[in-house]
Amino acid sequence: MALSKIFSVSLLGLSGCMIETEADISQGLPAFDIVGLPDAAVKESKERVRSAISNTGFEFPLKRVTINLAPGDMKKEGPGFDLPIAVSVLVTDGQIIAKDTDEYAFFGELSLGGELRPVTGVLPMVLCAKENGIKKCILPAANAREAAIVNGISIYGARTLADVVNHLSGEAEIEQTYVNTENIFEKNYNTYLDFSDVKGQLNVKRALEIAAAGGHNCLMIGSPGSGKTMLAQRLPGILPEMSFDEAIEVTKIHSVAGTLKNGTAIVTSRPFRNPHHTTSSIALSGGGRVPRPGEISLAHNGVLFLDELPEFHKNALEALRQPLEDGEVNISRVNASITYPCRFMLVAAMNPCPCGYFGDSKRRCTCTPAQIAKYLGKISGPMLDRIDLHIDVAPVEYENLASKEKQESSLQIRERVNTARKIQQKRYENENINCNAQLTTKLIEKYCPLGDRESSILSEAFNRMGLTARAYTRIVKVARTIADLEGKKDISALHIAEALQYRSLDRKYYNR
Repeated sequence: MALSKIFSVSLLGLSGCMIETEADISQGLPAFDIVGLPDAAVKESKERVRSAISNTGFEFPLKRVTINLAPGDMKKEGPGFDLPIAVSVLVTDGQIIAKDTDEYAFFGELSLGGELRPVTGVLPMVLCAKENGIKKCILPAANAREAAIVNGISIYGARTLADVVNHLSGEAEIEQTYVNTENIFEKNYNTYLDFSDVKGQLNVKRALEIAAAGGHNCLMIGSPGSGKTMLAQRLPGILPEMSFDEAIEVTKIHSVAGTLKNGTAIVTSRPFRNPHHTTSSIALSGGGRVPRPGEISLAHNGVLFLDELPEFHKNALEALRQPLEDGEVNISRVNASITYPCRFMLVAAMNPCPCGYFGDSKRRCTCTPAQIAKYLGKISGPMLDRIDLHIDVAPVEYENLASKEKQESSLQIRERVNTARKIQQKRYENENINCNAQLTTKLIEKYCPLGDRESSILSEAFNRMGLTARAYTRIVKVARTIADLEGKKDISALHIAEALQYRSLDRKYYNR
């Protein structure tokens, strides 16, 4: 009888757990059993591993083979255990002679011919392996660059099971994969759509600049063809470049979700997610039988754009309320509770009524007051309160469309946004936040003091517009961002007045 232990990692959300793949080969009728709470994909590993070993030129033992995936009280999911199972069988059977297998972690799906296929979630797996003292990882070549982002651990990208066996036996070592993390963040802003393409709409551009500078949520209301979608698509081009830590967070989520392209080392540009209005609440917030990140998590550290906001299912929109406040979403299932980060900028667009022309000076609205009220009522008050800026997008005038005047570029706007963000990062360096949108009530009192005049303006607006306490804090946060864009230390009455301008839709559409 022989016994071996090979290390791998199992994921629960973005968290990993070290798995010991134990193989026992004993005398008896030929059998191949896998125990340790395997799911259907892991159980099917038996046939893939058996065929891969045989078709690679090795012999599958004609004995009783038992594989145990420990710890036994944790559900093992996915095909990523194929490689560690195959290696444990070959080591136990003496077909691999290697002394340092305990220094490795193995991940990868096997084809019937022995080729290694990429798996999802490699980055959080490698991070978990490193935290648990693993020094080397062998995984599919298509996942190697993603894994090599982690410093302090050697990554070997194999193409076949034979490559793995030859490497462990010392016959032909696999070339180690390296990624230069210092130069990984190349300037990629030229891939973004540019604000210079947008004619007119200066007030909307100003509002989106404020939103980008402070990380604020915003809602654009305007008639069809006024440019709401066009403006939203250009917002990522004025956002600050991601830090390395932010990029790691985003890459982990996309790796687990399986949206990371093969060969991609790391996500370096801020995500822009634009789900269709038929998207379900589960697809939006995450979940499923095996809980996966939803659109709000895939937009982490980036932008979530919801076009035609009232057309989204009401329960889907209401599911956004808590994640917008907390910056994370909790998905509870019978066997597990998983938390995914989802700190994103919400940018939404909608028409003011079903026909789209309520309030339009040139087109007649054909909707009845009841239809308009029903349409606007699809967006609840609590949801509106969580949106910092409400922007009225007017139709573009012909004079603006025909103008040959050069418009301000995204680069020029981004320079001002970066300056404001640096002010905020320095201000909040000891507060565990990095932009004004993340200010709590306590931090607002500390960093957003108001003078008598500013308080008086806010008090009058609060009573006239029927604002809520949450709307009050949003106004102060936006005013703080406007002051930062001007390089001012204190919030002035002009900053408060401009911030209030972006709540005027509360009165114009919802308090008629």
